Amino acid sequence: MTQATSIRVPLYRLAHSRSGDKGNTSNLSLIAWRADLYPLLCSTVTPARVSAWFEARRPSAVRCYALPKLHALNFVLEGVLDGGVNDALNLDAHGKSLSFWLLSMEVEVPSEWVADLPDFLRSPT
Repeated sequence: MTQATSIRVPLYRLAHSRSGDKGNTSNLSLIAWRADLYPLLCSTVTPARVSAWFEARRPSAVRCYALPKLHALNFVLEGVLDGGVNDALNLDAHGKSLSFWLLSMEVEVPSEWVADLPDFLRSPT
C-alpha cells in the first residue's frame, strides 16, 4: 500500500485576497480559486496560524469569519497597523502588502493536486 504524499505550496496557489484597514485594524479576505479548495483553507488557515504568521506585526487579536457561500475566510487583525494609517511611519504595513504576506504562507496539499493548481510564476507554454 502506498502512502499519500503531500507538498507545500503558497496560499496564492489556492486563493486570492482582498484587504482593507480601519484605524489600527486590518481586514484580510482569503477567497478560494475554486469551491473544492475551500475546505482545505478552513482546516489549515486558522486564526492561531494567521496570528503566528503576522507575529512581527504583533496583532492583539485575530478573528476569522467563514463565508462558505463565497468560499472565503475573512480575517480581522487588530493592532497590526502601527497605530493606523495616519499615525504609522511604515506605509508598507497597510492594505495590499499584508494580503500579499498572507498569500505567501505555505500549506500542505496532496501531491496529486499540484498539477491542477494555478501557478502564476510559471510561464505559459
